Amino acid sequence: MEIFRGASPRPKSDPLYYGGSIPRVLIEDVTRDGKYTTPKIDFLTQEGAKKSRFLPKGSVILSCSGTRVAIPGILGVDACIHDGWLGFRNLMEVENEFLYYLFVKLHERMQGEATTGGVFNNLTTSIIRDLRLGFPSLPEQQKIAEFLTAVDRRIELLQAKKKKLEAYKKGVMQKIFAQKLRFKADDGSAFQDWEEKKLGEVYEFRTTNSFSRDKLNYDSGVYRNIHYGDIHTKFPTLLDLKKVDLPFVNEDVEIRKTFSENLVEDGDLLIADASEDYADIGKTIEVVNSNRQKVLAGLHTLHAKRKQNTTELGFGGYIMKSDGLRAQIKKIAQGTKVLSISVPRMKELDLALPCLEEQKKIVQFLTSLDSSLENLNQQITHTQTWKKGLLQKMFV
Repeated sequence: MEIFRGASPRPKSDPLYYGGSIPRVLIEDVTRDGKYTTPKIDFLTQEGAKKSRFLPKGSVILSCSGTRVAIPGILGVDACIHDGWLGFRNLMEVENEFLYYLFVKLHERMQGEATTGGVFNNLTTSIIRDLRLGFPSLPEQQKIAEFLTAVDRRIELLQAKKKKLEAYKKGVMQKIFAQKLRFKADDGSAFQDWEEKKLGEVYEFRTTNSFSRDKLNYDSGVYRNIHYGDIHTKFPTLLDLKKVDLPFVNEDVEIRKTFSENLVEDGDLLIADASEDYADIGKTIEVVNSNRQKVLAGLHTLHAKRKQNTTELGFGGYIMKSDGLRAQIKKIAQGTKVLSISVPRMKELDLALPCLEEQKKIVQFLTSLDSSLENLNQQITHTQTWKKGLLQKMFV
């Protein structure tokens, strides 16, 4: 087969070469589309195409320069490739789609063999030419490619189903917290109107403290830590903190006090009080089933304990993700490079609460959607893992 590098007309952005109707593949196109790539970002004129490398639909391409090398794709349309891509043509007894899957299998190996120069890696044509590979007969290549394509199709269908369910959940949450969608009691009667509250009336805010790992004598197991609003598995599980005897900690009263104060319970909210962007500031996790695995509030986290008889377990996490609360949090966030939110401002956020019975109905409904999404995630992960195993076995 012929292996060659793409080309780019210079100077870049010259209207003589750029801005026409002939698509040119960028790495963003392949990472967006996956296997079959349809360039949608960059286009060349006829003159620009003459100074690039043109390939017909169905051609295999492989990224060869930049921070992401050895990423394969198949052109979904006729297109040009620039010098960050390798092209392949005149394939002799090699099926295009088989070659694509072979490159998927060899991804890590090719990354390891790429030359490094400054910021960018480079996968040269000579490196690819020197790869010693075995190819089955063309009919067997076609069967392998067809089978793996069917597996990819299964993954795509699951991902599309997940995306559709996520959109449905987002839409229904908007209706629920805008009170455009109401639930009814078991006897069919309407629940009472939602009650206007301040967040500080529903939750008691506590400060969290950092602690030093080198002052701990670890036991076995896993501890869950909340940092910047995300759950991290960082610390070994310690013995029950509520016991009088705490052999996992030095005889330091302050350390004991820090751990005891940071331990959270079911219904507590862990809120990210610092972030570099508005998407993450105020991101909230409600703790559930903490008896199964101990949870600590970490640094850059607000710890909000729910007050008695205010919210149903699970409801706080959902209302903190509602459009109304998110908009208020973004409004009170302060800072330039790093955004932050303060406890006094958080306490003054407005929210509307349904009665506990309606909260329970809402939690049950949204939890069922989350369970369906988690099931889809597991199916996607399982299928992807299965595919990886197939690639290992097929391309020994």
